[in-house]
Amino acid sequence: MKVLVIDYGMGNLGSVRRAFEECGADVLTSANSRDALTAERIVLPGVGAFLDGMAHLHAGDWPGQLRTALENPEVRLLGICLGMQLLADSGEEGGRTAGLGLIAGEVRRLEPEDANTRIPHVGWNEVNSTRPDRLLQLIPDGTDFYFVHSYHFRPASPALVLGTTPYCGDFASVVGAGNVYGVQFHPEKSSRPGFQVIRNFLAR
Repeated sequence: MKVLVIDYGMGNLGSVRRAFEECGADVLTSANSRDALTAERIVLPGVGAFLDGMAHLHAGDWPGQLRTALENPEVRLLGICLGMQLLADSGEEGGRTAGLGLIAGEVRRLEPEDANTRIPHVGWNEVNSTRPDRLLQLIPDGTDFYFVHSYHFRPASPALVLGTTPYCGDFASVVGAGNVYGVQFHPEKSSRPGFQVIRNFLAR
């Protein structure tokens, strides 16, 4: 399985690459957007702010190449953490900014429920599926994954939500539309459950 990990200057590339290789993928880490056209799976990692992330993607000519690559329904894309958020129509971190528009919705700051709620949301927390999907196969509800974020994806439709996490209310921690997926947690840092998500994403 040929996997492209996008290098746009804002990702945890080493740990993501190693995790996918341990799951059997043939991984290419590349800053050349044309490599999206020959990959079977595409991974958009990310650490940082929405505004900066989109600026880096545009500088590398990624938005157009990704849309072209995803016209093939056999190709799948997985956004991780900031990478998930960049799939949205827009985000407010750093000022209102247009996103990739691959999954309808917007990214907003987490709203604390009370004075004891910490932002950013850091550490292990559970994910509960909202409907069956291959990305969460073999993963029981309530399984913990590792999170680090201050903003969250608000999908335009409940049908786009595959999993939720109980923090600041229930936020969408797994989203999907067609052959595009996003996870707010870091699968590469989430031990066996995270690696199961990766294997599910890679499976034909």
